[in-house]
Amino acid sequence: MGLKRRQRVEPEFSLAAMIDVIFLLLMFFMLTSNFVTPNALNLQLPSSTSKSMASPALSVSVKADGTFYIDRTGVDKSKLEAALRSRIKAENKDPNATTITVAADKAATVEAVVFILDIANRLKVKTILATNPDQGEK
Repeated sequence: MGLKRRQRVEPEFSLAAMIDVIFLLLMFFMLTSNFVTPNALNLQLPSSTSKSMASPALSVSVKADGTFYIDRTGVDKSKLEAALRSRIKAENKDPNATTITVAADKAATVEAVVFILDIANRLKVKTILATNPDQGEK
């Protein structure tokens, strides 16, 4: 009696198609999400109706008590200009092409903000005032 052995079919599942779909979904969500740099300082920023966002390389913050920070590093008020100048030089950036974000607490004095803007003017760099979106527009 000539019985033939059955050939066992091994089930295979190719993950290539699923990996492609996951990669495309990842790219879609990365491109459509907002790239927001979290601010480590707890500042209550003033609100505005502008929807545009900028992410410059340098950030100067001032808290309500008058303490200054360059990229989350505390700096004395008298050494702020020298620290900004050295930071711009260290990054080998053209001062005319450099932009500084000024993040001032809502309770910070106007004098502190003007002090930062005056330093930026002397260094010939552009400035952006960071604000929160207007909450009343929802």
